[in-house]
Amino acid sequence: MANDAEDFAQFGISKEEKDKLVGEVIRYVLFKTHHTSGCPIKREELTQVVTKNYHQRSLPAFVINEAKDKLSSVFGYEMKELQRAQPSSKAQTRASQQSGSDPKSYILISQLPPDVYEKYVVDEKTAHLSGFTFVVISIVHLAGGKIPEDILWSQLRRMGLALGENEGSHPVFGNVKQALELLVQQRYLQKDKVNGPEGNTLYYELAERALDAPMNDRVKEYISQIVQDNTTVGAA
Repeated sequence: MANDAEDFAQFGISKEEKDKLVGEVIRYVLFKTHHTSGCPIKREELTQVVTKNYHQRSLPAFVINEAKDKLSSVFGYEMKELQRAQPSSKAQTRASQQSGSDPKSYILISQLPPDVYEKYVVDEKTAHLSGFTFVVISIVHLAGGKIPEDILWSQLRRMGLALGENEGSHPVFGNVKQALELLVQQRYLQKDKVNGPEGNTLYYELAERALDAPMNDRVKEYISQIVQDNTTVGAA
């Protein structure tokens, strides 16, 4: 406890002030995550929560780290940091620039065992969107991590996830175009417009959240299971 007091004392604030700032950051993270369907929260936003009334240079980092610890120990969430991925067509350009300038963001990941999370936390009304997310990421993964927009829509129609030319009508997923756009906002996917001989082509590419090791491993396992099931059915 003495070390903790020394840590925040360097900023010239009291324990009560420190606890209040940590609580404000936690409330912001929980509220924003709920109201944006889990879209990543920029570190800059959390920094502004702290610097609204305090201007010590290193205080935001200290408060954010305290909030991360409390979210884990009290609420059972890992506040995971993501480094924004750049579209592959821009990767070489970005590599020649300052790599440290890419903004960091955070997402919340439940630390509950999968069976407990599914039983007590998952909302049945939105569970189908998790399935949609997994399918779309798997399609893009199988295409090598990047797929033209028209080919993606063609694959979704073949699977019955988008009906005819009206991309907005589906009895389960509703407006599929909006559902796809949400995956971009959640940073599972990113858009990349590429200039070619026949004009501009819009690609959907895996973003940092889909490239994250745990998610990437789950997608590979999911694809392997489908291949195995199809092989079993074919053999029968």
